[in-house]
Amino acid sequence: MTNVANPVLILTINDCPGMRVVRVIGPVYGTGVRSRNIIGNLLGGVRALFGGKQAGYLKMIAQTRDDALEQLAEHARSLGANAVLGMRFDSGEFDAGQGQAMNEVTAYGTAVVVEPQ
Repeated sequence: MTNVANPVLILTINDCPGMRVVRVIGPVYGTGVRSRNIIGNLLGGVRALFGGKQAGYLKMIAQTRDDALEQLAEHARSLGANAVLGMRFDSGEFDAGQGQAMNEVTAYGTAVVVEPQ
């Protein structure tokens, strides 16, 4: 859940226009991991036979990405940052056994404290 009282600005650029960096805290990250249930995997496999958009997998990846961003913001917040600069995503998939594929997304960047110029 997003912390509205203490938001963290997350940017993919390396600076924040109109703000100045007053303290660099260092690297932060957040990771989300999800899998589809057995029914979702079966339906996805059937859909894959016919090609086309895989809406269930797209939804799962979007949720995993959102989880990673929330974890990133929480990590930055816990260190006293109010912004993350240079944010990037890394993602992958791994076999959790018994035919269960897990989707993993990591968001990472540099935690900083910014203030208006």
